[in-house]
Amino acid sequence: MRKPIIAGNWKMFKTRDEAINFILQVNDKMPSIDEVDSVICAQFTVLRCLVKRQLNNLRIGAQNMHWAEEGAYTGEVSSSMLKSIGVTYVIIGHSERRAMFNETDESINKKLHKAFEAELSPILCVGESLYERENGLTEQLLEGQLVKDLEGLTKEQVKSLVIAYEPIWAIGTGKTATAQIADETCGFVRSVVEKLYDKETADAIRIQYGGSVKTSNIDELMSMPNIDGALVGGASLKADDFITLVHAAVK
Repeated sequence: MRKPIIAGNWKMFKTRDEAINFILQVNDKMPSIDEVDSVICAQFTVLRCLVKRQLNNLRIGAQNMHWAEEGAYTGEVSSSMLKSIGVTYVIIGHSERRAMFNETDESINKKLHKAFEAELSPILCVGESLYERENGLTEQLLEGQLVKDLEGLTKEQVKSLVIAYEPIWAIGTGKTATAQIADETCGFVRSVVEKLYDKETADAIRIQYGGSVKTSNIDELMSMPNIDGALVGGASLKADDFITLVHAAVK
């Protein structure tokens, strides 16, 4: 039985005061960490203030990191910097990072290796564009991403990895893959993991769906056998909605 995981991706939203106000509203309303992993992935400027205020049932994650330990990488943050302030999760390879900041599968692979080395829990994002979906290229694209992204990772590392399947055409557009499409595609992701590793690894890995997840569709998504949680954008910015999303995962 895989423990569900709900992760809010705040993207480039919330000032320090807004972040503190949010965590104070949700902290004592999170279900037990034994039932669901509840995570807020925030921008670098508010991570420390969130970590200082998190209670036992909430975890804090970053939205990106560099693969180098240190060096002349202006504007970047390393895994050890995140670890030193108490961050436990990190999003790797979000579609916006791939599309807007030219991240490649090769750089994403290096980031995954570094995250595991630092004992951070990575959330790896994969997903296809509308063109790829409409032209029957979804499976080819996803398998290609996974083969490159997971290269060199051990079975034990992959078992503890979280993969977020995010159809790019459903992120911030209001469009959502039907629960059936989302489940089938998450199932395909799981089958690729089994092909690359084995059934034990595929059964252990947690796969989230992301793409216009909201309070109105979370119940149906979470009822699907291959969906173990959600990576949530806009709907994670309101405290009441985030509380609803997290509790939906344990129904």
